[in-house]
Amino acid sequence: MARQFEIDIPKYKKALDFSFSFYKNKYRKGLKIPYITYLSSVSNLIIENNGSTDEAIAGLLHDAFEINNGKGTINQISKKFGTKVLNIIKQCSSLSEVQFESENQNWLGEKKKFLDSMQKKSQSSLFVCICDKLYGISCLINDHNRIGKKLWNHYTVNPNDLIWYYKGLCKNFKKSLKNHKSLKDKFQRQVNELDYLIKK
Repeated sequence: MARQFEIDIPKYKKALDFSFSFYKNKYRKGLKIPYITYLSSVSNLIIENNGSTDEAIAGLLHDAFEINNGKGTINQISKKFGTKVLNIIKQCSSLSEVQFESENQNWLGEKKKFLDSMQKKSQSSLFVCICDKLYGISCLINDHNRIGKKLWNHYTVNPNDLIWYYKGLCKNFKKSLKNHKSLKDKFQRQVNELDYLIKK
C-alpha cells in the first residue's frame, strides 16, 4: 500500500498566506480569474494524489521565480519553508538562476531546455510539475470551450508551439516520472483534446 502523507496544517496555512500575499494582484491567462485560485487547485491536486506537505507548498509557489524574476524570492522561500521546497520550485522553473535577471527570454528556447532537463529532475519536482500542467491544460480547454479561438488573444505564444510543448511534456512524464499512472493518462487525454481543439 502506498504511503499516505499527512499534511502539516500550520506549515501549509503559512504557505497559503504567503502565496495569497505574493499573488494577490495576479490573474491567470485566459479568462480573468485570480491566480491564487489556480495555485490552490494545483496544490489540492498534489494533496489528493498523496503529495507531501513540501510538495503541496511547492505547488502553491511553483512559478514564483518567473512572476517576480527571482528577486528576493529565493531567500524568502528558503527561510520560510526550507531548502526542499525551494529545490522543487527551482526544478519546476523553466528559467535558470542566471536568467532571473533577464526580462526577455525566448519562449521556445526556454521550453526546449526544460524538456531536455526533465530526466535529471527529482521525482518530487516532476510530480508537482505534472499536477501544474494537468490543471493548466484543463483550464485552457475549459476556456476554449467557453470563448473559442478568441482565447489565443490572451497569449503571446502560438498555439501550435504550445501544443508542441505539451506533447513534449507528456512524453517526458511517461519516461521520467515513476508511478502516477492515472495522472499521466489524464494528461495524455487532455493533450489530445487540446490538440484537436487547436486544429479545428
